[in-house]
Amino acid sequence: MRFKLSWLAVGVATGALALLPSTAFGWGTPGKSNGQKTETGGKRDGTSIVSRVTFSGSTGGTTKSGGGNVMPVGNWTPPACWYEPRSAQEFSKYVEDMYNDTINTPGQHSYAKAAVGMFRNEYKDGTYKNYNLDKEDEGNWWVAVVDEDRWMEPEAQACDKQPFWVENGETPPVANAVTPKVLAELAYNRVKLPTTEVTLAPANTTKVNLPTWSWLDKAKFKDVSVTASLNAGGLNIQATTTAKPIALKLEPGTSDAETYPASGECAINADGSIGEPYSKGKADETPPCGIKYLRSSGDGTYELKVTITWQISWTGSGGTGGDLPDGTFGATQDVTVQEVQAVNR
Repeated sequence: MRFKLSWLAVGVATGALALLPSTAFGWGTPGKSNGQKTETGGKRDGTSIVSRVTFSGSTGGTTKSGGGNVMPVGNWTPPACWYEPRSAQEFSKYVEDMYNDTINTPGQHSYAKAAVGMFRNEYKDGTYKNYNLDKEDEGNWWVAVVDEDRWMEPEAQACDKQPFWVENGETPPVANAVTPKVLAELAYNRVKLPTTEVTLAPANTTKVNLPTWSWLDKAKFKDVSVTASLNAGGLNIQATTTAKPIALKLEPGTSDAETYPASGECAINADGSIGEPYSKGKADETPPCGIKYLRSSGDGTYELKVTITWQISWTGSGGTGGDLPDGTFGATQDVTVQEVQAVNR
């Protein structure tokens, strides 16, 4: 994860480090932890402190069989930045180590040394005295953290307040100060969903004007959840975000097709399955969930897109909980459609 300060940016320009007032200074190393590994408080990774938020559950990456991240419906996105607490000891160690590393690095630009020196003075000998170490038991420093997978997004610049002190029992006076709900939103961004490949009958190869049945068994499609936890600065909270499949949408991959139902959206059944398996004797029936292709795919295939809508809810520490925006995840599968004069089943 990346910590940042609101008044300073260190960037590379023509080989030199430049001081850019009124912007952000990134603390961290993109591509390292993504908050998914358990880290000890104040642990340094080079000149960074990683986030203390950890994740467990269905956070694994995509597999050979498919799968991927849930995508929110609408314009909502999980936070790209937030604020976490740090003890006075942790904060002072980080700043002192950063200062010493910068000052003692051969060839370091004077702008970088001046910027780090200004920041150190603010908390050691300026507005605050010696990092409030004498108030260790009375409160914590709160610092901005940026999701290292999203640090280039404009939303990542929203947490632009430099580290600030909060007394025990007081609420941090900023948006996105970490809470069970914020943890739930962060967990949302790390939910990995299974492949959405449906079972088809006929399988893979179907015929023109022949209804193709499609379905998902309950046993193959279950609720998925991720738990986000934070234990730092005397704060010990967690939240579990759960995704539940509620609907399936079929997009045939060509305009020369009809879907069942006409909207292409198949609702989930009472037992948790979607659609209905084909069985002998149903040849003349209309499938509750399926497709009818009206034209051959020739020497190629049609890309049938299958998208699952997931209902997202969460529960957290202290009896908290609620709903988050629905999410979707889709994938494609190839379907061959052949032209025939007659079909006998």
